[in-house]
Amino acid sequence: MPSPVVFDPAHSLAVLRTPHSVYAIRIGSDGSPRHLYWGPVLDTGDLADLPGAASPADSSFEADAAPDELAPQTGARFGPAGLQVRFADGTRGAQWHFTGHTATDGELRLTLTDRRYPLAVDLCYRVRPGSDVIERWTELAHTGGPEDGPITVDRLDSASWTAPHLPDYRLSHLVGGWNSEFQLYRDRLPVAETTLTSRRGLTSHHASPWLALDDGTATEDHGEVWSTALAWSGSWRITLHRDPVGRTTWTGGFGHEGLSRTLQPGETLHTPVFAGLHTTGGFGAASRAWHAHVRDTVLPEPDRDRPVLYNSWEATGFDVDQPGQFRLADLAARLGVELFVLDDGWFGTRTSDRAGLGDWTPRPEAFPHGLKPLADHVHGLGMAFGLWVEPEMVNADSDLYRAHPDWVVHTPTRDATELRNQLMLNFARPEVEAWAHRTLDRLVRENDVDWLKWDANRVVTEAGWPGHPDPDRLWIDHTRAVHRIMDRLRNDHPGLRIEACAGGGGRVDLGILARTDQAWTSDNTDPVDRIAIQHGFSQFLPAQTMAAWVTDSPNVTTGRTTPLRFRFHVAMAGALGLGGNLTEWSDQDLGEAADLVARYKQIRPLVQHGHQHRLTGPDGTTAVHYAAQDGSEHALLAWRPTTRFGHPAPALPLPALDPTARYLDLDRGTTHSGAVLTRQGIDLDLPAGDHASRLIRLRRTD
Repeated sequence: MPSPVVFDPAHSLAVLRTPHSVYAIRIGSDGSPRHLYWGPVLDTGDLADLPGAASPADSSFEADAAPDELAPQTGARFGPAGLQVRFADGTRGAQWHFTGHTATDGELRLTLTDRRYPLAVDLCYRVRPGSDVIERWTELAHTGGPEDGPITVDRLDSASWTAPHLPDYRLSHLVGGWNSEFQLYRDRLPVAETTLTSRRGLTSHHASPWLALDDGTATEDHGEVWSTALAWSGSWRITLHRDPVGRTTWTGGFGHEGLSRTLQPGETLHTPVFAGLHTTGGFGAASRAWHAHVRDTVLPEPDRDRPVLYNSWEATGFDVDQPGQFRLADLAARLGVELFVLDDGWFGTRTSDRAGLGDWTPRPEAFPHGLKPLADHVHGLGMAFGLWVEPEMVNADSDLYRAHPDWVVHTPTRDATELRNQLMLNFARPEVEAWAHRTLDRLVRENDVDWLKWDANRVVTEAGWPGHPDPDRLWIDHTRAVHRIMDRLRNDHPGLRIEACAGGGGRVDLGILARTDQAWTSDNTDPVDRIAIQHGFSQFLPAQTMAAWVTDSPNVTTGRTTPLRFRFHVAMAGALGLGGNLTEWSDQDLGEAADLVARYKQIRPLVQHGHQHRLTGPDGTTAVHYAAQDGSEHALLAWRPTTRFGHPAPALPLPALDPTARYLDLDRGTTHSGAVLTRQGIDLDLPAGDHASRLIRLRRTD
């Protein structure tokens, strides 16, 4: 097979090939790598003949050069700069000399050095077998000595991307807030600079470092789509620039505006991966390509089934004790639950959210003999044992804060903002990182913990690091310490699994998922709201990473009343969990729940490891179709939250099926033509009334 990465020195041309796309770069006459092409497959000869992209507005007021792969703040560049540096003498920006390249095993590095200052950068690219995703990152190095002084880095993005000239541009992105995460918006991209960002120190509930661009005509199944996602779990910024003459670029990376970092002689700064893909198959094909990328290259253990879990929070709140947890564990085991998670309230003086956070020892009044008896009881019931922790945060009313008030992120001359009555520990401090790892390692080891739910219920405010010469580095170094601790825990405890949580979906990204098994999607478990939340989540993340709970009715957040079956069917579209107060469920509800848990386990291989297709009917009915990798088995979960009289749900076409095959409905025993199901659709036969839902299982019979 030809190499997926080729550098042609005769044409100063670098080419990266994926199964269905090509990405090409040309080294400009000024030594800067310039974007040439990103789209459907072209051969190298055709790429070499392509002219460099030039601005139709070329004049003495407008540069004619093609877009940069990472734009510095020098020359006639007036869009957002992906690299902003200041040298010791006050000079800003870089001017490049192209030093060379390396191309091995699907990885390309373009090395540049500044013409006059001790600065070097590697622009890094990677493609993987069978994937259309291109991973990009940047490595910046101070190559001088003490006599050169430090270099201030005001901005270092992972990559800049360029869309081809299109008649129009539409931006798809995710917005929201606490309890309303992952809301998908599709808007015409304005002729302006559009910034997507988090300034919170976490990925955030309010925006996601993922986007997609199309010309405004793409659908779920058709059309060209360009999509990117940043693998970073702290503050971030992505800026899109659409100019008046049809050029659209975007640049992104860690950190937000107003931050700087000092690069000392000999020091290197590496950025997180900013990955991108192109498809001609619409938004659905783009999502499936992202899902495959996450499974194949991001998740630590993608082939392990995510267990059906029970979490005690909504049943108990802070009113936690050993007898109560024993009762809940007994009931959970009866339902077929595989993992029992003890949530908040088990430690220190934690009887409310005002005290105890940071003191990670069992509360004697609740667990007089520690957590081991509960862990043993849970294991004896055949379930794994999980534990909620929030190691990055501390209450002022805690032994830890009284002993180490200097460990929190703070500015001495500013009043501290307490969110949820807590402060944030500075994991960028080595001693704090060491304490956190030591504490969590002890908890896991002494209590036979199989699962950690790692929460983070506040964001960064009054960011400061008194006495440190480079205080802004805490924005990056804290996040990297969180990643390191998770990596170390998994390495030291090979069976341990971790769920990412941040007040719901406040820290969900490719960076955190590289060391966790799934993410808590939202604190809002209302199934009607969850349909939209889960739809947005699925734009780039697979169902096996999406924690989805069945909780009580009326819902604790919205007060909405919904049938148990509807709640289950919505939650079965992800990694199923239960979170209600089982002690108050009727025998009928417990029996129905046990049946539905068993049904989920039947379709779990499809939901967690199959190809996902999103379906929408004209009446507001939506569905998610999961297909086995070989197309032999299929599961369809369909929902209709509200019903209009006289408007039954229409048949829903299933384009993922083979029109030449026949399919058996495993529950009703009927056989269907693939041609009919793909074109006319399947009769959902939903129950009458609001909050109707159905699970359909199909098997190919020929």
